[in-house]
Amino acid sequence: MQNPDISALGTLVLSAAFFLSLLFGALVQRTHFCTMGAVSDVVNMGDWTRMRQWGLAIGVAMIGFSVMAFMGVIDPTKTIQGGNRWLWLSSAIGGALFGFGMVLASGCGSKTLVRVGGGSLKSLVVMLVMGFTAFATMKGITAVVRVATVDQVAVDFAGTANLPYIAARALGYSPALVTLVLGLVIGTAVIVWAVRGQDFLRLENLIAGAGVGGIVLGMWWVSGHLGHVAEHPETLEEVFLATNSGRAEAMSFVAPVAYALDWLMFFSDKSKVLTLGVVSVFGVIAGSAVMALTTRTFRWEGFGSTEDVANHLVGATLMGVGGVTAMGCTIGQGLTGLSTLGLNSLVAFAAILVGAVAAFKYQMWRLERMV
Repeated sequence: MQNPDISALGTLVLSAAFFLSLLFGALVQRTHFCTMGAVSDVVNMGDWTRMRQWGLAIGVAMIGFSVMAFMGVIDPTKTIQGGNRWLWLSSAIGGALFGFGMVLASGCGSKTLVRVGGGSLKSLVVMLVMGFTAFATMKGITAVVRVATVDQVAVDFAGTANLPYIAARALGYSPALVTLVLGLVIGTAVIVWAVRGQDFLRLENLIAGAGVGGIVLGMWWVSGHLGHVAEHPETLEEVFLATNSGRAEAMSFVAPVAYALDWLMFFSDKSKVLTLGVVSVFGVIAGSAVMALTTRTFRWEGFGSTEDVANHLVGATLMGVGGVTAMGCTIGQGLTGLSTLGLNSLVAFAAILVGAVAAFKYQMWRLERMV
């Protein structure tokens, strides 16, 4: 078999990732797809439309991932969510911190990048603080605390810590077959729930949900299939090109922001290279900016008060610490991770929702005290 041109293939992977993230940024800017907004609409107005958009995206990503896994296009055990440790406490605490923080910061990691592209200077501050605290939680002072505390509590499985592999082991069936069945059943159920919502069947809602889910699938294919080299010609080892983890990755927006800042600050250091996560950050901002300028919705936005600054700084810090501790954000765990049916993703997703609802309740309590 002819050896692949690693340099050319790596460039192709990065180009494809940038293009997909560009589409993501433009789509979210245009349709107002927002996970924090979805929770806000439900809690404050009883409107489930954007939550159903999120559900549609999850269903599409879940079905697509299960089909790719069954066909051998991607190996779930070699994804970033494919480890054998169920870090349930880290996922729960990290998810709750992230969920609470995203409300204070006016948006999750992906929405922050989209708002930066739309002219929000306060979202730029949130991005910088979130990236700084995320890096500290990966390799700095809060990383030491994380590793010494919540990461010590875990359940180790003989195989991958996700529902299909646990079910396959218990039932004695092929993991690929169980992955397909569970992905199709659960994904279809979520999609049916989403589209049956009152007045949901509108083009914008369908494009938002199916589009975001499809882009996540595209990123899985780029990283897990296109960028997969079974035997690197130099090291003779299996490798997933242009990933920070060395495993197949899809979309996530906490750790990648930290890596993007690291790349910018140490650009002259040849060991700092572009990765799928880094170009995704730049792609989302660029896509959002293009859409905002095209639709004439680009607006400069600053902080309204000192309290506004404080809320966003605290929120950004909680997102950085919580996102790394939970191993993902609303997109990284609440969509990308859920598509794999990973146990860590299920816990993190639930905890993010709980944290966000708690933050909205806190804000309402604060408003009532001011009246």
